[in-house]
Formats: sequence, structure tokens, C-alpha cells
Amino acid sequence: MSVEKTGQIKAEITLEEAFDQLEQIISQLENEEITLDQSFKVYKEGMELLKYCNDTLDTVEKKVLKINESGELDEF
Repeated sequence: MSVEKTGQIKAEITLEEAFDQLEQIISQLENEEITLDQSFKVYKEGMELLKYCNDTLDTVEKKVLKINESGELDEF
């Protein structure tokens, strides 16, 4: 898992890896054999990964360029 014990996401994780880990977390939470304590821990990890994904996508979105009406590039 790329969520450290302090609750921080490791910097070297890619967005794709984070999405893969979120899918694994969802599978774990759907498992009926998971304890309540484990489900809270896994849920917290998932929320941290989700925040990382949202922050990363926001950063990328701000860097995306769009073509304006005059054909020039503007920041999104």
C-alpha cells in the first residue's frame, strides 16, 4: 500500500497506481469477512488516496491549455 502509517501518500505513486489501489480498497470493503476495525482503516486509506487523486487531477486540469476564439492557447 502506498499510504504510509502517518497517513501521507508516498510522492512516487502515479495516478494510475492510486486508482488501482482504490479498486483494491473497494474490493476489500465489499468483502463480508472484513472486521469493522479493518474496514475503518481501509476506508481511511481510501479517502486519503481519493484526496491525492483529486488534488493531482486539479493540478493537471490547471495546466491544460485550451484554444481561444482567436486560435491562441490560453491556460485552462
